[in-house]
Amino acid sequence: MNKIRIGSGAGYSGDRIEPAIELAEKGDIRYLVFECLAERTIALAQQAKLKDASKGYDPLLTERMEAVLGICHKKGICIITNMGAANPESAAAKVAEIAQARGITGLKIATVTGDDILAKLDKNAPTMETGVPVSSLGTLVSANVYMGAAPIVEALRSGADVIITGRVADPSLFLAPLIHEFGWSMDDWDLLGKGTLIGHLLECAGQVTGGYFADPGMKDVSDLARLGFPIAEVFPDGSALITKVVGSGGVISARTCKEQLLYEIHNPACYLTPDVVADFSSVTIEEVGPDRVLVDGGKGHPRTDTLKVSVGYLDGYIGEGQISYAGIGAARRGRFALEIVRERLNLCGVRASELRFDLIGLDSIHGASISNRANYFRTNPYEVRARVAGRTANAFDAARIGNEVETLYTNGPAGGGGAVKSVREVVAVASVLVPRYVVAPQINILEK
Repeated sequence: MNKIRIGSGAGYSGDRIEPAIELAEKGDIRYLVFECLAERTIALAQQAKLKDASKGYDPLLTERMEAVLGICHKKGICIITNMGAANPESAAAKVAEIAQARGITGLKIATVTGDDILAKLDKNAPTMETGVPVSSLGTLVSANVYMGAAPIVEALRSGADVIITGRVADPSLFLAPLIHEFGWSMDDWDLLGKGTLIGHLLECAGQVTGGYFADPGMKDVSDLARLGFPIAEVFPDGSALITKVVGSGGVISARTCKEQLLYEIHNPACYLTPDVVADFSSVTIEEVGPDRVLVDGGKGHPRTDTLKVSVGYLDGYIGEGQISYAGIGAARRGRFALEIVRERLNLCGVRASELRFDLIGLDSIHGASISNRANYFRTNPYEVRARVAGRTANAFDAARIGNEVETLYTNGPAGGGGAVKSVREVVAVASVLVPRYVVAPQINILEK
């Protein structure tokens, strides 16, 4: 095989669906990858599975597969996705159901499991963030290890048309077909490093085609409403052309690729993944045509002896309330409203480990000390939105926070309106390391 073309169909769970359809129809791709899983996403999926054993996979799986399964099967495009989340088997059953409803036959669906190690997890293991043992986190919801490309490669060798995984490292979803197609060795660290580079550039989908990059007047990107998702045209030596469907919105440039290259990378020379310790420090990025960027030069070093695990746990509740003030003196009335709620929460004995009192649009992101120094800020805005949020140990106290904001309608400063309130349970995430031998990936095949 001289080259293969891989399309990125999604960069997160709730991503747009139309760009993936465009890739399948017009991208001349061999693989379509949907990367839809994040740390909290899988913890929430585990919660959903606890409530209903048939759930726990990505909520948009059905809609995505209904949109692309037929065209991908017709064109021989292999779908690889981590939309299985906490329940790849049920996700595979749903895909089989969709195939049957559309008269698609001869479909081989593979699941990759083994990432759920909650039952095996050493509760005395220290968390990477704080060093406290897992046992001190409270009620555990999930423990999913980042697996690598190897089990996906095995599934590809079985002839799978659709591969559904749980927690797999994002770039591994893209690295696996390169290993399979080009026959790369699982210990050729430089090739694995190059493949991981390609996966990292594609994993966030629209970010490398101008989404997230765009900043009007500074970094202009055209037709973002029709943003096209990226394609990697990869060669056996690990070099690749990053491009997109001709006529789609957005842009592929050296700058978009460089920004994505550095995205979420703590050390470009030592990017730890389950497959390889990738080294991006000598990468070259060259524009070779409109929306065509040649990427080369990644390297790699032997993989680590441990794997990272995302541990989801229940961490109390967040109560929130918001209300708007407009007209002359809007900010003055908004600040007065926050002072009232602060005192009310104290009078009512609401117990909160954290509390925030913000005016959205003025100081809710950087805080008052920084925002007040910004000389371009309007000192007398004509509208503000007051927000109070707090973390509590129980839902009752959390609800009281939003209630006190709502009572500002009739018990606060003049002109308050548009009040909303909410309570949500917090699923927090911590990380631990486990030896590789703890993890035993499994591949199952469902044929329809």
